[in-house]
Amino acid sequence: MHAKLTNTEKIRRLPWSIAYGGTNAAFCYLTVFGSVFILFLDELGLPKTQIGFILSLIPLCGVLALFIAPTIAHVGFKRIFIIFWGLRKFVAAFLLLTPWILSRFGSHATFIYVAGILLVFAICRAIGMTAYYPWFQEVIPDSIRGKYAAINNIFATLVGSLAIAVSSYVVGLSLGLSRFMILIATGVIFGLISVWCAFFIPGGTSVRETTVKTAHFKKMTSVLQDRNFLFYIGGIGAITLVSVGLLSFIPLFMKEQVGLSSSNVVLLQVGTLVGGLLSGYLWGWSADRYGSKPVMLSGLYLMVLLPICWLLIPRHSVWSNTLAMSIAVLAGLASMGLLIGDNRLLYVSIVPAKKKTEYMAIYSAWIGLVGGCSQLIAGQSLDYCKGITGTFFNLTLDPYTPIFVASLILFIVGIVLIRHVRVDSDMPTGKFASMFLRGNPFVAVESLIRFSLAKDEDTRVSMTEHLGEAKSPLNIDELLLALSDPSFNVRYEAIISISRTRPDDRLVKALIQVLSGDNSDLSIAVAWALGRIGDKMAIKPLRKTLVSGYPLLQARSARALATLGDAQAIHLLLERFRNEPDCSLRIAYASALGTLRATEATGELLTLLQTLQDECNRMELALALARIVGNEHYLVRLWRQPRSEIGTAASQAMLSFKKKIKKLHMDIGDFMTVFDDCAEALAENDLQRAVILLRDVINSLHVEDFGKTSADILKDCAERLDEFGASRIEYLILSLHTIDAALNSIQNRD
Repeated sequence: MHAKLTNTEKIRRLPWSIAYGGTNAAFCYLTVFGSVFILFLDELGLPKTQIGFILSLIPLCGVLALFIAPTIAHVGFKRIFIIFWGLRKFVAAFLLLTPWILSRFGSHATFIYVAGILLVFAICRAIGMTAYYPWFQEVIPDSIRGKYAAINNIFATLVGSLAIAVSSYVVGLSLGLSRFMILIATGVIFGLISVWCAFFIPGGTSVRETTVKTAHFKKMTSVLQDRNFLFYIGGIGAITLVSVGLLSFIPLFMKEQVGLSSSNVVLLQVGTLVGGLLSGYLWGWSADRYGSKPVMLSGLYLMVLLPICWLLIPRHSVWSNTLAMSIAVLAGLASMGLLIGDNRLLYVSIVPAKKKTEYMAIYSAWIGLVGGCSQLIAGQSLDYCKGITGTFFNLTLDPYTPIFVASLILFIVGIVLIRHVRVDSDMPTGKFASMFLRGNPFVAVESLIRFSLAKDEDTRVSMTEHLGEAKSPLNIDELLLALSDPSFNVRYEAIISISRTRPDDRLVKALIQVLSGDNSDLSIAVAWALGRIGDKMAIKPLRKTLVSGYPLLQARSARALATLGDAQAIHLLLERFRNEPDCSLRIAYASALGTLRATEATGELLTLLQTLQDECNRMELALALARIVGNEHYLVRLWRQPRSEIGTAASQAMLSFKKKIKKLHMDIGDFMTVFDDCAEALAENDLQRAVILLRDVINSLHVEDFGKTSADILKDCAERLDEFGASRIEYLILSLHTIDAALNSIQNRD
């Protein structure tokens, strides 16, 4: 009985897995899986049907997985993988004899020879891959599978790019078949190094309880009753028909139809790798955080663009190479998303760990069958359609056109089937895609990377501030992490940043938890933040803190409830206002009542305003009263005037009131000239005389026509103007605001 691998051991050995991936990528690009091999077969003079047949041997042999899976599980996944993965490297080395076979026996014998080598190679690969899938499901922790796939692909991309750059140079040397032999020999060396790296990857031990073959086939039959698995392999099958068959012949399309040289065709793979390199980590990070399915579908949506781009690419143009490279970058970006999402979806959500042998056997066989048929169909279709030429609505027609159209349809079919796969924990694809369109995703990604690297408190505070500035939902998890940071200052900054970013239920719920906690300093900041965010979810928790024992928290809660428009809290606020001895708290309650337009509080607010000594507090009370009778912008506009200029603005207001009163045909007796006198005194900035005249203006108006609230405010203002004169400027401003609001109300009513 083998001890179960711990995640610590798995993570410690991941560098060997990544080293294996990079060196194996070099082997693939230099031998039988890249543009080099397609150009090599074309150099041999083989028709596309024969090329398609040779290429189909590799995936078709995947069907062997159905029959060999139990034996592999019994012997040991790692042991079988290393044996047959090593054998296939030696088999590939026999391709080095191809020029001698061609010169000695001719093209037909060469086709049989190459096909024979590929058949043995494919059998070794099929056995190795049947062991690979369950082994690598075991050795990669699910929690970091997306990031691992991204890092692995980044390293493989860097190594692969170097291999392709060398390949492009060597292919451009025009040395006949010798140039391909140099590359294949180099590839075999890299392949042997990859097998050596695989020795150090843990896990892959034998499964002793593996049942006999008849029981194994019964288990595979039960797998086919899993509808979720059927939708998945159906979608993957449609995608594989496109990606394997079509992409295999893209190098020949670029060479024959678009007009690129052989070396430039090889370099297109660098574009594909660059696209994958630039997006790989983001795809992997997104898969671990938001789920496999949205990442996979996002990659698929981008893949749909590829056949359209290939159909529209100009042929034999000075722009052909540039556009082909751009499409290759798009292909790399899309295929990386598809690959990482599919890889994680398969291992984490589709295949149960206890049934990995039978699930993976069916998966390998199905992918092999579909991939092989795809190669055969693509090769035969190209030979069958080789006579297609012409244009259709400025669209160039050629033998590849039917394949591109079919690929577009199959991609759409794949998307439809994958959308039916049930994955409970994954985010909806639409919501996932929208996250990259809200806020600034570039700043968001930069800030979360820098936040993850921040160590000292000052840096963490600074990076937390940047998280909020991005206003992107991509940073939500980092903001939640900052909200639980050991440092008070980081937590405080997190509250401020959350208030600045876009509203999110998870962030609001986290703030509510802090609001209910024991740290009153943070609770006070949270109460303010919840008011600024404006989520109604915060109303009930804020009502509770409104009656807490912390005066500052009570004040902030009152203001936040008012900002949230909680009209049901008016009676509670009014009660606390009446019974509260603390002046600063009474001002907070008064401000909240004003924001909520609690008309029943008007008289008591006017009484409090009369007693206040601090000018800022008096203006806050005046603002609260202004909000009760109308929008605050008029009062704020007057308040913003410099004291030396306020008379001018007030004078203009008086003249405007006079015009409105005339237009409304309001009866004010013989007092119309008082408006002119008041306006003149204000224009001269003689505020002491102006406020007395303003008192007369108010007394001349039938304020009862303005409504009870406005009438109460104007009557009180008239008394206070008489009492305080020009020393209490808030009464002047509040009077003008109330008259304006009342006249506008009458005008709108009429």
